[in-house]
Amino acid sequence: MRTGIGYDSHRLTEGRHLIIGGVEIPFDGMGLAGHSDADVLVHSIIDALLGAAGLGDIGMMFPDTEPRWKDADSIALLSAVVARVAGCGFEVTWLDCVVIAERPRLRPYIDAMKTAIAASGIGADLINIKAKTNEHMGFIGRGEGIAAIAACTIGKRQGDE
Repeated sequence: MRTGIGYDSHRLTEGRHLIIGGVEIPFDGMGLAGHSDADVLVHSIIDALLGAAGLGDIGMMFPDTEPRWKDADSIALLSAVVARVAGCGFEVTWLDCVVIAERPRLRPYIDAMKTAIAASGIGADLINIKAKTNEHMGFIGRGEGIAAIAACTIGKRQGDE
């Protein structure tokens, strides 16, 4: 068994769609700034998986200096990472995540996020997502951005021991 952790944060900006966990969430014409779709939850999951497998980080695999990743769908990036981790003989055994946002309220979207993330090849029953505020403290509390933290456990695939 191996464990990895991931963290990501992006600032909010006008004129972008807000994508979290592969789900578009209506939010007053605001979204997250970034080279790809800036999905903080999926980016933190990618870093957790890559870390657990000893494969570096999201910036190494999908550098923001590479034009082909401009506006990339983070669920597609996650699918590539899940396949790469599987290619190393591992499977996800658990994924626990926290999205930290003062607004919008994310609880109504958690089931849809699990479904979207599961499309990458991670079993929906292996995904836990929590939504928290930052109690009006710091850049998140002021409504300037959103962050996410993910922890995952991977193990050798059955038959690959």
